[in-house]
Amino acid sequence: MSSTRDIDALIDLMTRLPGLGPRSARRAVLHLIRKRALLLTPLADMMQTVAATARECINCGNVGTADICDICTSEKRANGEICVVEDVADLWAMERSGVFKGRYHVLGGTLSALDAIGPQELRIPRLLDRVRDEAVSEVILALNATIDGQTTAHYIADQLEGQVRLTSLAQGVPIGGELDYLDDGTITAAMRARKSI
Repeated sequence: MSSTRDIDALIDLMTRLPGLGPRSARRAVLHLIRKRALLLTPLADMMQTVAATARECINCGNVGTADICDICTSEKRANGEICVVEDVADLWAMERSGVFKGRYHVLGGTLSALDAIGPQELRIPRLLDRVRDEAVSEVILALNATIDGQTTAHYIADQLEGQVRLTSLAQGVPIGGELDYLDDGTITAAMRARKSI
């Protein structure tokens, strides 16, 4: 039996995280072990806590520790605007920029015929319900500038045509780009220069 079996298993688990290959995972695990009291133990405790308490907001799809997230419960955010994003990382990127003061809707992905992902597999029906029930005046389609992202945006625009003002992010978002990788200034410029669809 290997004396490093548990450490090897931790390294293997770390390599499953985005952006961590075997070498980076080894370095991270060794650093955590060296800083056991300062990092490893608190990290393990917090991961256990988050595993037990994290949940998706039943209204918008954001991640938090309550059934309805802080953004959805904030009366200050009830301005009639809903910003539609693909995933929670995109929502967090928009929040980092501080430019959007409305509410969000996380689709949970994009339409993809190749992967058999249709509107029912995403939160598109919930979005349509929210537009009808929440007195929404504008839906901002802040989807990634990929083929699937734009296909999804066009589908949603078709479903909401004539019901609400529809806009999308404008300049600053490169074709093939993803919101999570953009800097705050680019997101701010794109949000301010949004255009009607």
